[in-house]
Amino acid sequence: MITVTRRNGTAFALNPDLIERVEATPDTVITLVSGTKYVVAESVAQIVDEVCQFRAAVLVASANPAPPEPPVRLRSVSTSES
Repeated sequence: MITVTRRNGTAFALNPDLIERVEATPDTVITLVSGTKYVVAESVAQIVDEVCQFRAAVLVASANPAPPEPPVRLRSVSTSES
């Protein structure tokens, strides 16, 4: 996810896989594949840079996956009363 800021100052996270295009008209408008449009404070260059950083982080994470956690061992718990 990338973080962008609406013109009113509120920030939100956006899935960059859903971005169809980013335009400067002169405000920066992000259009999603669904047709939803967001006017944001960031420049086109900033959005492109954030998307590139996000994709690079995904590639690094996939090349160096975290080691699997050991399986949880289940055991019987008895509550016998004497």
